[in-house]
Amino acid sequence: MSHKQGVRFELAPTGEQAVAMGRHCGLSRVVENFCLETVQKKYAQRKAEETYGIREEELTKVPWSAPALEREWRAAHPERYPWFSQGGLSSRVPKEACRVRAAGLKNYFASRDGRRKGARVGWPRWRRRKHGSRFRYDADRARPLDARTVRLPAIGDVAVREDMSWLTGRTATGSARILGATVGEQAGRWWVSFQIEVDRDEVNKRRQVPDGAPACGIDLGLKTFAVIANSDGTTEEVRAPRPLKAAQRALKRAGRRLARSAEGSRNREKARRRVAVLHLRVADRRRDFLHKTTTRLARTKSAVAVETLHVKGMVRNRRLSRAVSDAGFAEFIRQLEYKAGWYGSTVWKADRWFPSSKTCGDCKRVNRALALADRTWACPGCGTVRDRDANAAGNLLDAMLKHSEKQLAGKLPGEEKRLVETA
Repeated sequence: MSHKQGVRFELAPTGEQAVAMGRHCGLSRVVENFCLETVQKKYAQRKAEETYGIREEELTKVPWSAPALEREWRAAHPERYPWFSQGGLSSRVPKEACRVRAAGLKNYFASRDGRRKGARVGWPRWRRRKHGSRFRYDADRARPLDARTVRLPAIGDVAVREDMSWLTGRTATGSARILGATVGEQAGRWWVSFQIEVDRDEVNKRRQVPDGAPACGIDLGLKTFAVIANSDGTTEEVRAPRPLKAAQRALKRAGRRLARSAEGSRNREKARRRVAVLHLRVADRRRDFLHKTTTRLARTKSAVAVETLHVKGMVRNRRLSRAVSDAGFAEFIRQLEYKAGWYGSTVWKADRWFPSSKTCGDCKRVNRALALADRTWACPGCGTVRDRDANAAGNLLDAMLKHSEKQLAGKLPGEEKRLVETA
């Protein structure tokens, strides 16, 4: 069975190649802004024409689709952007920039009309340099030549700092296919990300969850990142590295140096690079922790119960917003869900309003007076003293097991169903 996933490798370009990649990043930004400008102008013109009583077939056509935007770009760039034809730039980059802009417009209208799930998507914004340097190639235009070399159109053969044997071996046998590639820069370092369609059956089977693996409930928090209650009666705690908190002192110093340096000076560029390096280190440490933790859980737990957290609401608390963002709760659950699908585990998400922390694990009485600052509490019903996080993890595990029993009872026929219901 094929799966779509992404793999990223760090590049080691020469000085000339880095300059060429920077020019392609600028080209992608120019094309995306050109597309947005064209759509806005023609849409405003069409709305004005509608007030004049012009017939539908004579109204200005708005280029909503990627092919229509490409036609607009090809017609405009000889006069507006003559440097494109003269600079030896890849023609595939504008093509992908038009697709990216068309996808953003499509998502906006689908979200506005209620046809797209998830958070509300706004109107596309102008691309600026501070939004990141990146550009895309379609299909396998950019592809690995061997385990240490990538061929990028209009740039050349670029060395790679990491071993790509995992990808090159599968593309050679036909078990993986490259769908696209994105080249991006951060803190002076370059990466290429391949979007691939790969047959993972052999890998997933080799790393399947073992038979008899315990189920678990996970309570996510800020003091302790995760408290895990296993179905075999054991409990474990996972501590997060808190990379942003650890880097706060260095970030403050680097930010002061950046603010005090003169505009356009070499010292300002050095200070800017220093801030970027620190933020990249923070993101790498968080990414490494989340991937290792979610991979271990997906390979060792038969089922995982988690909370449904409203992260956007949590970050509105100005005292907790930095700590919540530093933890990466949403990314943790996202990774856990797709990795569980790979390795044969399941993820059960409790209802957002499920009182996991306030419910006593013994008598099931809900303590409505429990405050966020109460780390331990005594149940008003049975008097049991409970740790807030361990109690929540156990309640999530119990709720998942009961939900599974109800599902099983609903599928069992006749006498077997009656026996399960009375058990």
